[in-house]
Amino acid sequence: MKTTNPVLSRFGHAERERTAGYAQPGPYGQPGYPQQYQPYPQQQYATGYDTPVTPATAAPMTLDDVVVKTVTMLAILGGAAAATWVLVPDQLLGAAWLGGAVVGLVLGLIISFSRMANPALVVAYSVIEGVFVGAVSKTFESFYDGIVLQAVVGTFGVFFVMTMLYKARVIRATPKFTKIMIAIMGGLFATMMINLVLSLFGVNTHLRDGSGLAIVFSLVCIVVASLSFVLNFANIEEGVRMGLPQRYAWTAAFGIVVGLVWLYLEVLRLLSYLQGDD
Repeated sequence: MKTTNPVLSRFGHAERERTAGYAQPGPYGQPGYPQQYQPYPQQQYATGYDTPVTPATAAPMTLDDVVVKTVTMLAILGGAAAATWVLVPDQLLGAAWLGGAVVGLVLGLIISFSRMANPALVVAYSVIEGVFVGAVSKTFESFYDGIVLQAVVGTFGVFFVMTMLYKARVIRATPKFTKIMIAIMGGLFATMMINLVLSLFGVNTHLRDGSGLAIVFSLVCIVVASLSFVLNFANIEEGVRMGLPQRYAWTAAFGIVVGLVWLYLEVLRLLSYLQGDD
């Protein structure tokens, strides 16, 4: 299945790498195999006889691998967020917020469009994103007591529901669904970036000011962020079926964590709008 998910689309590239070379004929005229998958490579010993040697192949990715990597990323992110909450003074929260957002965005784009899974970059992203989430959470909590716990419960509650819906095949990542989701997510990302730039010049689009339009916009983002998990689950399922290398479990986990962070931030915003000045 060809995927257009910008976070997990490198699965397809990995599969092409894994199967590259099959069209080439083998040394003895048999159907071609890539070098690492030659059925009986020969090794010459001092005796002069050729002895078959079985090549070592990378372990395939499993669902358990993805679960472990996802939990690991969330643990690192949560630890960095807690450290930021405790160690960063209030007067530096703005710098931590902005710095974490910029560096996290850059790392996220590098991971999303890189040609290979890179565990070190994924771990670094978890740390930076933890700093960003910790700064944002502490800021919101200073204005709205208890809002962070509510947002965390709401985020994982939505994730659990989407997991159950996908497992029951109530929602499926059909080609049409995937194309529509990619288009909507791209449009939302562009809208948020434009809104951010305009806000720097004092232009208020009312998308993030707590107005009725802001509430609707956050609700749309929450729905789209929730549905994005369907794309992640489908790509993970396909990656396991294709037997992709185990290291791609980090890429799969990264996709899920990105969705969770986005969902958490939108839930946090929505709750702040609803609480208002109370």
